[in-house]
Amino acid sequence: MAEVQDMQVDQEIYDITIVGGGPAGLFTAFYAGIRDAKTKIIDSLPQLGGQLAELYPEKYIYDVAGFPKVLARDLVNSLKEQAFQYNPTVCLNEKVIGLNKLEDGTFELTTNTTKHYSKTVIITAGIGAFTPRELPAENASNFRGNGVHYFIDNLQAHAGKKALVVGGGDSAVDYALMLETVCEKVTLIHRRDQFRAHEESVKNLQKSSIDVKVFTELKSVSGSDKLEKALLINNKDKSTEEIDVDLIIGALGFSASLGPVHEWGLEIVDNAIVVNTKMETNLPGVYAAGDVVTYPGKVKLIATGFGEAPTAVNNAKLFYDPNAKLHPGHSSSRDH
Repeated sequence: MAEVQDMQVDQEIYDITIVGGGPAGLFTAFYAGIRDAKTKIIDSLPQLGGQLAELYPEKYIYDVAGFPKVLARDLVNSLKEQAFQYNPTVCLNEKVIGLNKLEDGTFELTTNTTKHYSKTVIITAGIGAFTPRELPAENASNFRGNGVHYFIDNLQAHAGKKALVVGGGDSAVDYALMLETVCEKVTLIHRRDQFRAHEESVKNLQKSSIDVKVFTELKSVSGSDKLEKALLINNKDKSTEEIDVDLIIGALGFSASLGPVHEWGLEIVDNAIVVNTKMETNLPGVYAAGDVVTYPGKVKLIATGFGEAPTAVNNAKLFYDPNAKLHPGHSSSRDH
């Protein structure tokens, strides 16, 4: 790896360094604080919260224990408040490029700006670097940011609009249901007749006023200074329909890559890091949790990552402090 010019060095050695500041990373930081670990979080984004903060701040999350539903931004704020009780060091806008184990057993993490040192590492990088899949419709790219969007960061900004949502997964259905509360009209199109969203969300969709068109794809978009029309095509009978739109939300998923993580010597299958029941990777002292990991029966939910985080932290604690207890007792029994 080429040496980065003007590389800074943080000589302090942390007990646990967390790579990734999304929900799993924030809860990992909180639990590391419970274990009295000197903790650092490194994230490539300019803010903590991962995809929830970057892409879905206005989206409701339904599968977190204790919350019938919670806005993504509110969940992130609560997670930050919880983690910051223990004052972790936070390094934002830093992409971890290299991970090396030094002769004394200390890990050296090299980012685009700084070298960091840690006794253990917990990777909570989610799906890695994520890029929304572009709408494959004619002229769609010409209206990106001017009617065509790939996430909703301010729901009220779309009040009174005629909206079209493209996709059939959780995000598409959730976006359509969100927009229904503020838009004049919402249309949802999907190229199949089966949705990949949670059953409850699909039930809510069926009960809503949203115009759902299945076996339908977006053929092209048009407008003068702004987005005005969308041409839809039925992929079975090839009939077309033009509708008025002010807003199109593309929800066709994301392409994701772990990037430099592939070069760290970790066992990776299908863009996920293989771990055992201790959340250990194949590299001693390196653990992982959340959507970035895979193991038999793995389910990618925020709630799952919250459960994996304490397992990773407790085993990391035992790694750098063999005299520690694996199970510290319940947090409710601690003095704060």
